[in-house]
Amino acid sequence: MEKEMMSKDDFLYPRGRYYGQVKPENLVFNSNLQEFAQRVSYICNLETGGKMPPDEAYKQIKALWKQLKRSKKQLKIGQEPFQNNSSEADE
Repeated sequence: MEKEMMSKDDFLYPRGRYYGQVKPENLVFNSNLQEFAQRVSYICNLETGGKMPPDEAYKQIKALWKQLKRSKKQLKIGQEPFQNNSSEADE
């Protein structure tokens, strides 16, 4: 039986399955969230291992958090789609 070789990217950046409501914006945000978690894990491990100073680790994690927040806002995750039009619909 032949085993498939795992690519370096699949090993370094594993992806979990998505079980939520399947919409394009949810899938994109889930991908961004998994990437955020993976990068934070690497930064934490580098800092714990003494390869990165704590203040640098904090700065990098803060920058990643801002990217994730921006992604959430751009994808309109958690917002009601017809929230602003509710008064117009009642007329």
